[in-house]
Formats: sequence, structure tokens, C-alpha cells
Amino acid sequence: MKIDLTGKLALVTGATGDLGRVMIRTLVECGADVIIHYAKNVENANKLLEEAAATGRGAITVQADITDYESVLKMRDYVVSRIGTPDIIVDNAVIQYTWKSVLEQDIEDYESQFESCVMQNVYMAKAFVPYMIEKKYGRFIGINTECSMQNFPNQSAYVAGKRGMDGVLRVLAKEIGEHGITVNQVAPGWTISDRDRVAGTEHSYDYEKNVPLKRRGTDQEIANVVAFLASDLASFITGAYIPVCGGNVMPAI
Repeated sequence: MKIDLTGKLALVTGATGDLGRVMIRTLVECGADVIIHYAKNVENANKLLEEAAATGRGAITVQADITDYESVLKMRDYVVSRIGTPDIIVDNAVIQYTWKSVLEQDIEDYESQFESCVMQNVYMAKAFVPYMIEKKYGRFIGINTECSMQNFPNQSAYVAGKRGMDGVLRVLAKEIGEHGITVNQVAPGWTISDRDRVAGTEHSYDYEKNVPLKRRGTDQEIANVVAFLASDLASFITGAYIPVCGGNVMPAI
């Protein structure tokens, strides 16, 4: 048994970021053709394009502002005309900002998290799910966070955005499940990426001591779960919020 995405087309938003790059590589390794979305980092997008093309997989890059509906619709039109309609959507992009207390956090940061967490998923669903309904097949995956369950100080804008995203995607799962489309969320913990490997910051005792598995997860471990949910091995899983954080948070029944 293996994850086989041959013949599937996957779109990953924020594909040039620390997690997005590994998701793209993993989906390609599983046989998928890929759409590499970027906001500003065209250099990294082109590097990923070259990597994907070298494997013989179909691949294109596309620029869009995922917080702007018209930009998302232009991305849709470009994608459909160039490579086809995605079978797999991975909403991974998020706006970065400096975390502060509720009393100190800028109002604009709450707005940016709402736009990049909640509205991104609304825009992407409106743009691409109708094609999935036509095909009676689709995988819609949102990247959430363990922070949604932690609610620690200084996380308020991020948590608010990701909790709103959770609500949208749970409702979407119930609305489109009858069409053979699954909607799930992957919730990483504090994840080791290439940035940590270069800086030598893979370990943090203060964080790891509270994790049952006593370590931080890796970007590859997050991508593995994304690939699983994108595959037919996960065909009867929908509406799930799946922490990939070594047990640092545990949803209860």
C-alpha cells in the first residue's frame, strides 16, 4: 500500500514557504502534477517548478493575493486555461505578523488573519469547488495549527483567524460531502524547517518537555499527512482537524 496521486492535480497556496515547499515536493513524489502558488517569492517558485519538471510531472507557477477575491478568480482562470482543474487544494498560505497581547495587537493584524485564514478558504472554495462537484471528486485541505487549541498569551489574532477557518471548513465538509469531496485540516505544532536546520535551532527544551513524543515535528511529517489526506487512502475521512504535533494537543470527544 502506498500513497499514489498519479493523474491528480494539486494546488498549494503559499507553496514557496517553509512548509509549502516540502508539500509540493511530497505531492510530486507521490505522482501528482502541481500548481505552485506564490505571493511574492517568484525565485523560490521557479526553483520548485524546475524540481517538479525534472521528475516529469506537470507543473506551473501562479501568482495571486489569496486575500483578494478578484485575484483568486484570476488565478483560477489562469490555472484552468494552462493545466486544468485541481483535484486537490491545499490552503497553506498565511500572513506573518508580530505576536502581541490583545491590548497591544494592532487591529490590522486581526484583519490580516481573518483575510488569510478565513477568507482565503472561502475564496478558494468558491473558485475551485464547483469544478470538484462536476467531477464528483475532490480533496480540500486547510493548514490549521495546534495554537487553535492552546490559546496561549499573544496568540489571539492567529487563533481567531484559524478558529474561524475551522468553522468554515467543518461547514463546507457537510455541504459538499455528497459530491465525493472531502474537507480536512492539518494542524502542525512548532515545526522544524530548513530555516531551523540552517540556524541550528531544531530543539527547544521548554517546548519539547511538554510534548509527549519529546521532540518537535518536521516539515516532512506535516507534508506526509497532507499527502495522505489528498489520497484515496483517506477517502472516508472528512471534517477532521488532525494535530500533527507529537500529542502536544489532543482533541477530546
